[in-house]
Amino acid sequence: MNHHTVTAVFPAPKERVFSYLADVENLPRWATDFARELKLVDGEWKVVNGLGEFVFRIEADPETGVIDMLAGPAADELALFPTRVVPLGEDVSAFTFTMFQGPGLPDEIFEAQYRSLLREFDNLAREFAS
Repeated sequence: MNHHTVTAVFPAPKERVFSYLADVENLPRWATDFARELKLVDGEWKVVNGLGEFVFRIEADPETGVIDMLAGPAADELALFPTRVVPLGEDVSAFTFTMFQGPGLPDEIFEAQYRSLLREFDNLAREFAS
């Protein structure tokens, strides 16, 4: 199974990075390709992008820094995007995001999603630079 993992180090404490990323309402601010639109429909978050509309959920644990992001066409068909924020010092932290190529997803779409993720990490670098 193909996969990509991206890690960035930010000049911000773990708590700030974690709280920003664990808040689903911040998703369109940094994941600008993936979440071109975010909406709450019948108590369920949905993202809209060039591939369609997807159910989206975040399961986060501030103690461990784990932020599991789940997305899929329906609530019972969610793919896992595991992420984690770890402290590297008092005012420095690292964020790691792993994506897996799901069954039936063409290589070219998976690689395009990876390039989008890299652009979105640039958005996070700008967010935490201040």
